[in-house]
Order: sequence, then structure tokens, then C-alpha cells
Amino acid sequence: MSENQQWITRSKKVFIGTYNRFPATMVKGEGCRLWDADGKEYLDFLSGIAVCSLGHCHPQVTEAIRKQAGELVHVSNLFHTKPQIELAELLTENSFADKVFLANSGAEANEAAIKLARIHSGPGRYEIISLSGSFHGRTLATIAATGQPKFHEGFEPLPTGFVHAEFDNIQAIENLINASTCAIFCEPLQGESGVRPLSKEYLKAIKALCDKHNLLLIFDEVQTGIGRTGTLFAYEQLGVTPDIMTSAKALGNGLPIGAMLTTDIIAKALVPGTHASTFGGNPVAAAGGVAVLKTLLGDGFLESIQEKSIYFIQKLETLAEKFPTLAQGVRGKGLLLGLVLTDRGIEHGMAIVQNLFEKGILINFAGNKVLRFIPPLIVSHEEIDNLIGKLTDTLESFAV
Repeated sequence: MSENQQWITRSKKVFIGTYNRFPATMVKGEGCRLWDADGKEYLDFLSGIAVCSLGHCHPQVTEAIRKQAGELVHVSNLFHTKPQIELAELLTENSFADKVFLANSGAEANEAAIKLARIHSGPGRYEIISLSGSFHGRTLATIAATGQPKFHEGFEPLPTGFVHAEFDNIQAIENLINASTCAIFCEPLQGESGVRPLSKEYLKAIKALCDKHNLLLIFDEVQTGIGRTGTLFAYEQLGVTPDIMTSAKALGNGLPIGAMLTTDIIAKALVPGTHASTFGGNPVAAAGGVAVLKTLLGDGFLESIQEKSIYFIQKLETLAEKFPTLAQGVRGKGLLLGLVLTDRGIEHGMAIVQNLFEKGILINFAGNKVLRFIPPLIVSHEEIDNLIGKLTDTLESFAV
């Protein structure tokens, strides 16, 4: 039995089976590469599910973590800490927001957004409208907000106060608005349901409904934020500014951290005792976040994402043209891209992902519709070409 298999066997004995894991025990990462316990190398176009956006073990992030871990790891939010303050300043200076709440994950950030929307809106206004196909987290409240029934099964009855409108149908949203409604909750680009962007026109219409009915607009930028779409936050490209926004995933480049951002006026609704997090904004995680943001905001970094996106999209479009029985187009923004499969391609979706895994390429099958590519933002043209070459070989084997 290989070393890799020994670790997998041990893992299966002790963990609850909530994941369908690939048969690899990862032991080392550098840039866009991972290595398993047997020394096999993988090109990572999954980034820990849009988390390691600066790649694995980025030098500046690693040094920031090491330095902070040697100075102060935890004191709780009963005290101020320098990394927290620096991170919050960077977030507010580079977004619409005036105030930040730090948590440990995207789900926690979304829980904070839900609570803020309710307490700000006042008694009797508690209902939140989200979209079909959305994904907002795994807690009871965030799966209730998630517009995918498969995530609800077995956990009923779910918390009340969440309704789901048909995707890309503004009238469906308006029909759900009533005296209890306090907010509309959406992702600028739905990642988990198949890399589905919301158009500028659709988002502007949603914002108009919020203005008309005095509702809060909440953007879940857990996956789309922190440079993933080519700007620090996706809303910057859309001509629509939310009232509340959430961030996580890439914010710590692998460390657990989340953030809920809003304006001064809305933030006033949360006072001591209304919300808290023991580990939220942990000094080590916050120090990592500071290093992430400083790197992303460096000269030319965000612009380079757009250039790589154009190059990658062109390569994927060429593949779609070459294999019309399997693929029908490309969608997404920045380096959150999906190769949309045909009905025949969907039948082979998981097998395509598995075949690429065996070839040393990591991607996933999102929403049972698309092959999703979310590489580190530092990915090179050569690495994109490497993926395209292996994907071409794989699609050829399934196109027969």
C-alpha cells in the first residue's frame, strides 16, 4: 500500500462521510502546484474552491502568518489588534463600505448580513428574497437562503423568512415583495450552480426594486470577491452598489476568515450584544488578509487578471468549437470560468473531472452543468496551455 493510500485509509476510519474526496492526500503546495504523499504533482485549477487565489504558500502571505504567529495568536474581540484594524482599513478604503464585521467563513459572513438586514429593517420586516440556483452557505439560515432544494433535503423544517425567486426574472422578484420583506440577497455571479453571471440590466432592475420598496440589497461576494473577477469586488464592474456585502474564501488565501461590509448608517443597527464571533478577525488570519489585499492592490495585479481571462476564454471557446457534441460555450468573469456542457457532455461531466485528475489537473463539475475553472490568480499562460492540452486529450476520448 502506498503512503498516499495509507493516509486515505486512516482518514476514512475517523471522519464523518460528508465529502466525496479525490483519492489524494495533499502534503505540499507551491504556486499553482500541489503534491500528494506519493510525490505526484498536480496543476491546481480549483484553488481550494476559489480560496488560494495567490497560489499555495505565497511568500508574502506566508511571511505575514509566520511573523504574526510569533507575536500574538488570539486575545478575543474584547481587545483591539493591529492586524484586524489594518485589514478593515484596507477593505473600507477599497470598497463602498464604511464599516466591517470580521468572521471565520463565508457562511458566517452571510449569517451576519442576514441578521443585520433584519435588525436594521425593524420589527415585522424579516423576509429575504434570494434567487433560484443561489448558494449562500451550510448553516441552517444560509441553506434556507440558498435557492437549491437539494441542499434543503433532510434538514426541514428550515428557518422561516426566506423565499426564492426564479433566476433572471425581475417580475418574479417583485411578485414576492410584501410588507415583511427586508432585503434581496444575490451573488453577482452564481458559482456553485454552474458559473451563471447576473447581467448588469438584471442587477440594476433588482437595485431599482430595492429603492422603490425601501429594501436592502445584499451581495454575496464570497466567491466573486478579492480579485476573482478582475476587480477587487465584482460589483465594481456592474454599475450597482450593494448596501451590504460579504467576503471570505480568497480573503485569507487559505486561512479561515470572512467579512461583512456595510455603510455607517446601516451598521448602527448592530450594537454590543447583538452579534459576535469568538475567533472572528483572529490576528493570524487578519495578518494573512492584509498581505493578500496589499498584493492584489499592487501595481498591475488586477489588470493582469483581465488579460489572463481573455486568453483563457479564447482557448476554452476554441475547445467548445472543436467538440460541439460535448461543449456549447463559455461563461463567467475574470478567472471564474465555466465550460458549459451539452446534454451529452453533462453525462460525462464527473468522468471528465476524474480523467483530468488522473492526468494531474484539478478542476470540478459545478451545478451538474459546467466544468469550472478557478485557478490561482497568479496562473501563467503556460499553465493555462498545459490545462488546455490535457483537457483536449480528455475531451477527445469522450467525443468518440
